[in-house]
Amino acid sequence: MTGAMPTAWSGVFAMSLCVFALIASEFMPVSLLTPIASQLRITEGMAGQGVAMSGAFAVLASLSIAALSRNVNRKTLLLGLTAVMCLSGAVVGLAQDYKTYLIGRALIGLVVGGFWSMSAATAMRLVPLAEVPRALAIFNGGNALATIVAAPLGSYLGAMVGWRGAFLALVPVGVLVLIWQWISLPDMPTRSLQAQRSANVFRLLHHRVVRLGMLATALFFAGQFMLFTYLRPFLESVTHVEVATLSLVLLGVGVSGFVGTSVIGRLLRFGLYRALAIIPLVMATIAAALVAFGDRLGAVFPLLALWGLVATAAPVGWWSWVARTMPDDAEAGGGLSVAVIQLAIAGGSTLGGVLYDTSGHGAAFLVSAALLVAASGTAVLCARVPQHISGRADV
Repeated sequence: MTGAMPTAWSGVFAMSLCVFALIASEFMPVSLLTPIASQLRITEGMAGQGVAMSGAFAVLASLSIAALSRNVNRKTLLLGLTAVMCLSGAVVGLAQDYKTYLIGRALIGLVVGGFWSMSAATAMRLVPLAEVPRALAIFNGGNALATIVAAPLGSYLGAMVGWRGAFLALVPVGVLVLIWQWISLPDMPTRSLQAQRSANVFRLLHHRVVRLGMLATALFFAGQFMLFTYLRPFLESVTHVEVATLSLVLLGVGVSGFVGTSVIGRLLRFGLYRALAIIPLVMATIAAALVAFGDRLGAVFPLLALWGLVATAAPVGWWSWVARTMPDDAEAGGGLSVAVIQLAIAGGSTLGGVLYDTSGHGAAFLVSAALLVAASGTAVLCARVPQHISGRADV
C-alpha cells in the first residue's frame, strides 16, 4: 500500500453499527427457539439448525467472495451485503415454513462471511495503517455489544411483539446502517493487482508465517469455544447459580468484553505478537482455575469477567495480524481467517460437548487450556519467521 489514505472515522462507526446488527441477527434465534419451533411446527433442534446454517454459509462466503466480486467496487459490495442483511431479517420474520426460515438464515451467513472477510481490508481503506488496530477494535466493539444484548433483546422483543417481530425489528436498523454507509464510506474501487491476488485464498498457505498464524488462530478459537459454549451448564451444575445470578454473571462477561475491545487497540501498539501470546496463556490459566474453584461463585465471577475482558478483545489482535502480515492480500487473508475461525469454533464446541458429556466439565476445560497454551506457543513461533509475504513464498 502506498500513498496517504483519507481518514473516514464516520465510515468506521457505520461499520461498527453494521457489525452490531449483523451479530444480533446471527444469534437472535438462540433466545427464540421455542416460539420459532412452535409456529413453524418443527423441533427446537431443527430451529437451532438455523444457527448452523448461517455458520456453514459464512465459511462458503469467506472462501469465495473475493474471487466472485474481484471487479466490484468495495463500497458497492458492502452496501449490497448490508441490503442482504435486511432481506434476511424480512425473510426469517415472514417465513411460513422451515425451508424459508433456513433460506433466511443462509442469507445472514453469506453476509457474516463476506463482511468479516473484508473487515481488515476495509479498515485499511478507511484509516491510516497505524490506526487500523483502533478501527478494528471499534468494529469489534459492535460485536461485543451485540453479544451482550442479542439474547436478552431477542427474549424481550419475542415477549412483546413475537419472534417474527423480533427479526423484523432488525430490518429498520439495517436500513439505517445502509444509509449511513452510503453517506460515510468513500469510493473504494478494486485494484487490478489486488483483484487478481484475492482470487485464490489458499495460495497464501504457501507462506510459513501464514500457516503458523492460521494454526494459532484455529487453536485459539477452538480452545475458547470448547469452554465458552458450555458456560451455562457449568454455572448451573457446578457453581449452582440460580437464573438471576446466571444472567448477572453472563452480563459481567459481556460488559468486560466490551471494555476489552475498547482498550485492546492501544495495547496492540506495544507489541502485537506479545499480546497474541499472552492472551491465550491468561485464558488457559482461567480455564484451569475454573476446574479448581468452579464450585465457588466468589472465584468464578471475577475469573469469567477476566475471561470476557481478554477473550473478546483477542480477535482484534488476529485481524490486526492479517492487516500487518498481508497488506496486499488483506481480503484473501480475511477470507481464509473467517473460514479457519468458523471451522475452529465448530470443531472446538463439538469436541467440548463430547468431553463434557462423557468426562465432565473438568476434561473439557483442561483440554481447552491445553489448546490455548498451544495457541500461545504457535503465536511465538509465528513471530520468529519472516513476516513479509510479497514475492517468493517462505516455505
